[in-house]
Amino acid sequence: MGQMISLTAADGHSLGAYQAEPAGTPKGGLVVIQEIFGMNGHMRRVCDSFAKEGYLAIGPALFDRIERDVALDYNEDDYTKGRALRGQLTEDAILADVAAAAEAATGAGKVAVIGYCFGGFVAWLAGCNLDGLACSIGLYGGGIAARAANDTPKCPVQLHFGDKDMAIPLAGVDTIREAHPDIPIFVYDDAGHGFCCDDRDSFNPDACARATRRALDFVVKNMA
Repeated sequence: MGQMISLTAADGHSLGAYQAEPAGTPKGGLVVIQEIFGMNGHMRRVCDSFAKEGYLAIGPALFDRIERDVALDYNEDDYTKGRALRGQLTEDAILADVAAAAEAATGAGKVAVIGYCFGGFVAWLAGCNLDGLACSIGLYGGGIAARAANDTPKCPVQLHFGDKDMAIPLAGVDTIREAHPDIPIFVYDDAGHGFCCDDRDSFNPDACARATRRALDFVVKNMA
């Protein structure tokens, strides 16, 4: 359904992105932010699924600043590589690339951001720093709790976590709630990190379906 396109960030950096178009007139644009495994097959399928829901979905390849065309598998070696690549990205660079994807999606109407894993953190970062977003949604994004007290979202934000996520303790989720009691936060039973990834052992189809439905309802509400 989708195809690779090229984006240019404000600082002149050229990056790839996977773009999936809906069959009819778009309801709006969705910037879909990758896990630390890059814009791999799973993330492309996520973009395709949002296109089927009627949105122009664009997934920027954030690792292109370090290594182009990264698409990693879900094993220990690739996890280690993904973490190393992520560690070389600055927040300014990340935001520039997300902004480029958001700009490319504006032709479809209002634009929202949704991210998973590393992308869940990026969704938070974008929601707190970029202007003009309809909303931002993060799924199992690590690192949010450490900065929640000092960050102020510029758009409506929705967050999703799993109660069995060893990387994101529930105490951290509570920290976010305390800092931002107005933000809707959902925690799913028997759900670990990556519960929306059907290529991972932690995939929980029920939790994923509920989180996706809530996310799409949130997008509809804030694009109205």
